[in-house]
Amino acid sequence: MTSTPETKHEKPLTGWRVLVPRGGPWGDGVAASLRSQGAVPVVAPLINFGPTNDQAALDDALEKLAAGEFDWLTVTSATTVDVLYAHRAVVPKSTKIAAVGETTAAALQAVGYEVALVPETDNSAAGMAEQLIALEPRPRRILTLRSEIAKPVLTRSLIAAGHEVSSVVAYRTVGVPVTDRIRRDVDSGRINAILITSGSVARQVREQFPDIPDDTLLAAIGPRTAKDARKAGLPITVVADKQTVDALIDAVSHFTLPHAADEFAP
Repeated sequence: MTSTPETKHEKPLTGWRVLVPRGGPWGDGVAASLRSQGAVPVVAPLINFGPTNDQAALDDALEKLAAGEFDWLTVTSATTVDVLYAHRAVVPKSTKIAAVGETTAAALQAVGYEVALVPETDNSAAGMAEQLIALEPRPRRILTLRSEIAKPVLTRSLIAAGHEVSSVVAYRTVGVPVTDRIRRDVDSGRINAILITSGSVARQVREQFPDIPDDTLLAAIGPRTAKDARKAGLPITVVADKQTVDALIDAVSHFTLPHAADEFAP
């Protein structure tokens, strides 16, 4: 890897072409942040989200949620927020919401939900479980909404602590094949950095781009994602110190543009 840390300047990512692995409002927001730092964002969704295969279970859970049957609702991704918003889910004042990190909390607040808990240090399901258990020594009724591929870390921890947990699949994660042009740009090194924002994205990057050049910077949004990415076989270059897009872009901005990319005009 020829990239080396450098001191930030006004437009630290000038000349960089950065692959943004998700589309929609999230991808648009990331692209805007990259442009403000001088980069050329390349939005190429690698994953998308489909409806749960058990819609009846989700509908039932959301009805019970609206009726005030849960003390807590845990939300571990911004995609779950999209599901709540799409279903116009009602969260009564008696139900507190725990968000896994600042990005998820911001997504909840943006659509009108009040967040009561965000893990202070460990923005992961395990970190959320630890803080929630410390906060609630007595048994509580908790609804956990998750992806079908999510590991049951949160649910198992809460149940082991004596809480009554309803774990419901809110959505499915599916891979999206990229275009031949994007694949060529990655293989040739024209893409200077790839943002790795989840374990699902990491697996798609590994499958769809088996020959990533050594000079391509792979940036993980946090330690948990970095661990999943390495498990998938990706050589992560840099890990954001916080699980936020701003921290991820800042981490990339401390590297110089690889010289090998100079021959490619944006």
